[in-house]
Amino acid sequence: MDGQKDDLKWFGEGFDGFPKRLPDDSVEYTLFIINASLAQKEVLARLELVRKEATKLTGALLKDYIWQRDDINLKLEQSSGLMHLRGLTNYGDSVEDEWLIVYILRELTKQFPDLWVKVVDTDGEFLLIEAANALPRWLNPEIADNRVWINNQKLRIIPLAAATTASANAKTNPVSRSLTLTEALDVIKDSPNVIINSPPLETEAFFRLRNYPAQISNSMHSALTRIPRKLAFIIHNCPAAVAPAVEAFYLRDPIGLKPLDGPSSGLVFPPDDLVTVSVKFTKVLYAQLKSQQFDIPRAWKPIFAEDETKAKSDPAKSADLTRLETGMKITSGFEMLVTDSIKRDHRSVREMQILLEDLSQGEDLPTDAEIKGWADSMKEDDESWLDINFEDFEKELQGNKGERSGTVPEGSSGPSAPSGFGDAKTQEDLKKMVQRFESFLNDDNAGVDGAEMDEMDFDDDDDEDDDTDEDDNEDGDEDVSFDPKEFARMMREMMGVPATDLGDSADGAKGKSQRQSNIKDDFDSDDEEEEDEAEEIRKVMERMGAELREAGALDLDHKPRETAALQGEPSRGSKGKGKDLLGKQDWEDESDEEVDIDFNLAKNLLESFKSQAGMAGPGGNIMGMMGMKLPRDEDDSLANRDK
Repeated sequence: MDGQKDDLKWFGEGFDGFPKRLPDDSVEYTLFIINASLAQKEVLARLELVRKEATKLTGALLKDYIWQRDDINLKLEQSSGLMHLRGLTNYGDSVEDEWLIVYILRELTKQFPDLWVKVVDTDGEFLLIEAANALPRWLNPEIADNRVWINNQKLRIIPLAAATTASANAKTNPVSRSLTLTEALDVIKDSPNVIINSPPLETEAFFRLRNYPAQISNSMHSALTRIPRKLAFIIHNCPAAVAPAVEAFYLRDPIGLKPLDGPSSGLVFPPDDLVTVSVKFTKVLYAQLKSQQFDIPRAWKPIFAEDETKAKSDPAKSADLTRLETGMKITSGFEMLVTDSIKRDHRSVREMQILLEDLSQGEDLPTDAEIKGWADSMKEDDESWLDINFEDFEKELQGNKGERSGTVPEGSSGPSAPSGFGDAKTQEDLKKMVQRFESFLNDDNAGVDGAEMDEMDFDDDDDEDDDTDEDDNEDGDEDVSFDPKEFARMMREMMGVPATDLGDSADGAKGKSQRQSNIKDDFDSDDEEEEDEAEEIRKVMERMGAELREAGALDLDHKPRETAALQGEPSRGSKGKGKDLLGKQDWEDESDEEVDIDFNLAKNLLESFKSQAGMAGPGGNIMGMMGMKLPRDEDDSLANRDK
């Protein structure tokens, strides 16, 4: 009966609830006033002051800013016995919105020294993810919850020793787990001096905020478009509606496209009275709009046909065709937005409906003169930022490591730098790649079990099993070494080639490592049953090896085939040589040559990287861990360019 009670205990008093998960693409922020000298009413008044200051700050910084989905919002709530402000923002595809919120919250802590802010997103403590290169060993995702705070513009971390738990022998031990919100707030209130601030970690975590507040205006883009006069009136009075309209266009489905199939008379924004006017987007929204291939709707086809004819006769009017295409896309997005019943309760849609009702009741549309009088009505920004430089893209993926290094690789100063593997620089990079891979294998700090793990990454529940395995693993702490000759010899031996045919030199025999000697001694001590099993495996491997050698799968190139051909040497893959390769004389001749492990290693790594087709994969990950940046395939680039 007691066992049944224990089984159900989690569902009763000790059950803390299922773990909460934020919606995708969302950021949650919680603001606490931690001041022991303030009464509850004073804390409440101070939180109201924080909220008013946040509204004032966002109004000054974000006058013309367009949020992708939701804006920053703060609501008064109570949790863990404390009043606090909480907000949840869905930033959609615009990660820039998330970091803008972090910047605003950090600025608020500057004005309120007793304000403590916790901000997380769908991935958890994303500030620590951003600062992964500077994290201390003890701070891992399993224990990071509620330990990361922003206070007085600084990143504060609650260490393990800050929260303790009493053990059976009345001693206190650091809490090596995630903290509850109540525990974290108790530490901030009772032991603020133990909370640490690491400048390197803070610099990494806040690196994306380095260009704020100038980054706010830099993230906007204005473009000239040809749109219906009615839509120009709507956008002028409700510029925030551009975001849901672009999203409706970007995420369109066949049902949403149905309103566009009809004639102009059935459209809310028919293309009857077009005007050229500047529309403001965020760069994310503009990129989403421009990147989409979109069939011209029925009502727009005559207009496009007329403009295409003009552009052919007068190339100077080709810009009008581009503006018409952009206007057609944004107008289609608005059309899908206002006819979508699901979006009817969206704030921007409600504002648009009010404006449309005013127009239906007789309000006049703006004249051309009035449109020209609008601020920045003819502003058009440069679109060169849409052209991606993949070197800059790689630097962005690396965070601030490339910028802080202060050095630029020779030969890669600009787009005109040579690409591919034919120039001297890339050849040197290829050699360095092989050297780094071998140094990775020869890492003195790594054991045979792989990468060194933090103590926090091990499970303490299996201590008994670990103790029984310690003796078996005592011999496993030797250094891992990579000897190309020894590697080739062992591979030939595993494939079943007789020892007399290996052609190993005396120096090679003397160069056997202590590891092989130990392995040999271990095999000699095996019982008869294990020897029979090993012999059976060996026979199978011999048959497999023979088939693989006949197919050429085990053929290690001594040098590139092109180099062999230039030197007048016969190609190993030439006709009539397949059987000779298995002959004893040819095998002995080849055994005297040094197998070019470096070439095959580089070849295999590059083929692995190419097979990823630009996606993430093991080859690219290994190269990234070793600091290597592989260029795009030049042949593929040229092929795509010719299409």
